[in-house]
Amino acid sequence: MKLDDMSMDWGMKNRLSQLIQKDGRCLFLPIDHGYFQGPTSKLERPGETIKPLIAYCDGVFVTRGVLRSAIDPAHSKPIILRVSGGTSMVGEDLANEELTTSIEEIVRLNVAAVGISIFVGSKYEKQTLANLSELVNECEEYGIPVMAVTAVGKELEKRDARYLGLASRIAAELGARIVKTYWCENFEKVVNGCPVPIVIAGGPKTDDEKQVFDFVYDGISKGAIGVNLGRNIWQHEHPVAMIKALRAIIHANATPKEAQKVFNDNVGKK
Repeated sequence: MKLDDMSMDWGMKNRLSQLIQKDGRCLFLPIDHGYFQGPTSKLERPGETIKPLIAYCDGVFVTRGVLRSAIDPAHSKPIILRVSGGTSMVGEDLANEELTTSIEEIVRLNVAAVGISIFVGSKYEKQTLANLSELVNECEEYGIPVMAVTAVGKELEKRDARYLGLASRIAAELGARIVKTYWCENFEKVVNGCPVPIVIAGGPKTDDEKQVFDFVYDGISKGAIGVNLGRNIWQHEHPVAMIKALRAIIHANATPKEAQKVFNDNVGKK
């Protein structure tokens, strides 16, 4: 992303520069899962979960409730505030989301960006896209970037290049400054069709760290600027080693093999 874009005002550039580092890359740590999953495994006490990790991320994706209760305002990384919700894992449809946070609250919390899910192809498609449009309208007034998340609910089979490319492009067209989407085969098709930066979502926890290193490396090499990845870090047996290895791929252009060495060298460290 070119932060010298003259179409951006100072506030927008400043907030994006907090999140996207000088090398044009980023590592975001999402801990917002409880907004629909409740007390997720290893995230029962989010403040304790991120304590050893926060030094190695470039931003934290979090709800306002956890932000207030678990994030130290004096020693924090830039915040991406989750502002959509209204459904749960026990509800009828995860796609039935609404905006949950006012623009006044967003400004009051002094966040670097906000994040919202869209569910393209669901019966609530129009509602979630209207949510995104409304949020962009409000946040652009205050120079606050919006990150759109191309959510798929429980329908994991939707994670192919055609669907993710469609959803990502629509998010960009409606004004998202960053799009969070899943890695897939032929990921370059998703990136090439999206005119704003893409960060890679982690999805469910994988069986081993090599799988994560492989898809992150492939996604970065095909144009993603970074990741927004949580469960494959903080649910891992060695979360610090995991985040250091991913940071090496993102910010030091490490290969998966080199990332594995970083991981192995940091196993057991806190």
